[in-house]
Amino acid sequence: QVQLVEAGGGLVQAGGSLRLSCAASGGTFSLRAMAWFRQAPGKEREFLAAISWSWSAGTTRYADSVKGRFTISRDIAKNTVYLQMNSLKPEDTAVYYCAADLRGIRTNTEYNYWGQGTQVTVSS
Repeated sequence: QVQLVEAGGGLVQAGGSLRLSCAASGGTFSLRAMAWFRQAPGKEREFLAAISWSWSAGTTRYADSVKGRFTISRDIAKNTVYLQMNSLKPEDTAVYYCAADLRGIRTNTEYNYWGQGTQVTVSS
């Protein structure tokens, strides 16, 4: 069973940056992709970015809403995935979730494992 623990959320002013991290443990050798989602109050969980999980070059995929502002990266040796968020806007305020999958990159919420989430609040 894979466990995911996010860190790095907090309060930031509009235009600022944050870097989220997600540490995976337990059975990570089976993973094929990791991703970031977010969910704002009253809204559905939204796909942000995903990265393949293998020792070869990482394939990435981004939602149009964050392309150019957010960057996903990984350190497989540390079993950690990151989300660098720049030029943050108040509408980026949400709970951010890390997810992991045994099959590969997908943009829907059908990931096998989820973290508990970390709050990101962007003030105007």
